[in-house]
Amino acid sequence: MAEGGVDAVVSSCKENQSWKFTADAKVEDAAKTVAAQKRRDDAAFAPAVERGGYAGKKKLWNTHSFHRSSSGNILHSKAVVPNEHPKTFGVTSAISLDGPKPFDIQQTTELEETLKTHGCFESDDEFRHRVEVLSKLNDLVKDWIRDISENVKNLPAAVVENVGGKIHTFGSYRLGVHGKGADIDALCIAPRHMDRSDYFTSFFELLKEQSKVTELRAVEEAFVPVIKMKFSGIEIDMLFARLALKEIPEDLDLRDDNLLKNLDPKCVRSLNGCRVTDEILRLVPNKEAFRLALRAVKLWAKRQGIYSNVLGYLGGVSWAMLVARTCQLYPNAAAATLVHKFFLVFSKWKWPQPVLLKQPDNTDLGFPVWDPRVNLGDRSHVMPIITPAYPQQNSTFNVTLSNRTVIQEAFRNALAVTENIMIEKPGITWENLLEPTTFFFRYRHFVVLLASALTQENLLEWVGLVESKIRILIQTLDRNSAIKLAHINTEQFEPLESEKDSVTTIWFIGLEFEKTENLSIDLSFDIQNFIQLVHKSAAQQQKFKEGMKIDAKYVKRKELVKYLPISVLQRHKKLAVSSSISVSSSTSDIGHRQSEATLPSGTPPGVDTKIRKRPSDASLPTLTAKRDRNDSSVSVPVF
Repeated sequence: MAEGGVDAVVSSCKENQSWKFTADAKVEDAAKTVAAQKRRDDAAFAPAVERGGYAGKKKLWNTHSFHRSSSGNILHSKAVVPNEHPKTFGVTSAISLDGPKPFDIQQTTELEETLKTHGCFESDDEFRHRVEVLSKLNDLVKDWIRDISENVKNLPAAVVENVGGKIHTFGSYRLGVHGKGADIDALCIAPRHMDRSDYFTSFFELLKEQSKVTELRAVEEAFVPVIKMKFSGIEIDMLFARLALKEIPEDLDLRDDNLLKNLDPKCVRSLNGCRVTDEILRLVPNKEAFRLALRAVKLWAKRQGIYSNVLGYLGGVSWAMLVARTCQLYPNAAAATLVHKFFLVFSKWKWPQPVLLKQPDNTDLGFPVWDPRVNLGDRSHVMPIITPAYPQQNSTFNVTLSNRTVIQEAFRNALAVTENIMIEKPGITWENLLEPTTFFFRYRHFVVLLASALTQENLLEWVGLVESKIRILIQTLDRNSAIKLAHINTEQFEPLESEKDSVTTIWFIGLEFEKTENLSIDLSFDIQNFIQLVHKSAAQQQKFKEGMKIDAKYVKRKELVKYLPISVLQRHKKLAVSSSISVSSSTSDIGHRQSEATLPSGTPPGVDTKIRKRPSDASLPTLTAKRDRNDSSVSVPVF
């Protein structure tokens, strides 16, 4: 740096009244240190600057700040980025290092207030209640392990006293983004002499004896075995993992890959939830901004009906990783800006380009990892989001082509709304972003799935099994050349009139057909195959009970009144009109702003910057009319 540059830095420091220095010489020395650091940073970031990943070297210089000791001396200077990631965040450089402006902070405050009205934050009493429940559950686990160790495994008293055991939370609770009434994902960690069979027998029986435990059920044959329950009114999904350790210390660090040695695949999958959650938090530059942005995105996804891993959408960990990747690309942005950039980035992402938070580890303990170069099955994944902890897996392998289409359209609509929020378009607020889906007015044709059982307890188990297979039906419908889109609604409904001797749960699948003259479709074969698949799975898992049935019917929109309350249909109709207005105004503004239709320079691999025209929701009535005419010859039999 030229001497004039050093003089300028010294001058600016002297003029800043917030800084108090004991001598001008200290300022001069500090400024020279900063200048030297800048030259090193310039050299390190040169490739990123050349790619356009940063808006020039001047911006990088402006991100430096001074740090003082308690005595007022300048100790060092550093860029406003985490120490562990001084050059890049994730697998690419950041798109922008800009910090929040006053407007961004104002919008973040408004976003937070909006989320509060939707119950996204629990009260202090609710928080304390959760802590008490987890403490009691942790004590139960420790008592159970000691009891089995002493009375069943016949271990010496000295060993029993120190054998340990604990529960470890993960998911939304661990990330700090749980809201009112949210469930808790937990992992029971046991030493090597404990078996999974012990967990699903003796520990399950111990839970049965607890008066505050209700709705207890075990899903031992699941891909990730789990015990589900309500403990003092809080829903808990509890997994089990046995480590190859004599005892479980309280300060156990689950990020250690060596803990996976000699473990069976089910234990590794159970541990993966905790390891992934901890790694996500480690890779996020600003945890508080990440948490608030994730709360907003999760609520938006739920309101849009695209929050469900089991039905082939994205689950909580997948949404968390997408928001975390946005934080890496905009590490100093406020939460409101992150929400906007989230929709900007992923509305243009070139799927199936995978989303990665970091380069895969070189660890090789023999467990399968996601790698489409080696695994043929991985090549069929349509929306891969890869977990950051070993063994790396695709958290969205359930996503179907139709569901990806639904998610992408939701991204584009949300981008249109957030664009207008960020320019303070009159009448557009964060409430517009959080408007519920208008599912029943998006389609003219529906498949209605009905699952029935004789008792509510049997129905709970039956619904879980049927729901886990619905994505397979969607995949089958996707392969039908006459079907353009098969959209499963995540919401469950009860029939308007219940039968005397059974209870029923209903799902709806919206169908959009290809525009073909004289179209005739017979879906009976696909539906029958689906029903047989569910019954076969129930028989294999020994879950089938008398009275369990699945039925499927084809209905048109005008026939929905037979299955849904009028209030539901009226609400969807009203929302369809209001959302059409807000999205219409948003898309018209975006069309006049080229800069807001493309990503900034330095866009990371996987983001498509090409502008695509699309029909907005504002033209829904017109599109529906056209579909009506084109679908007039569709013949779909009742199943």
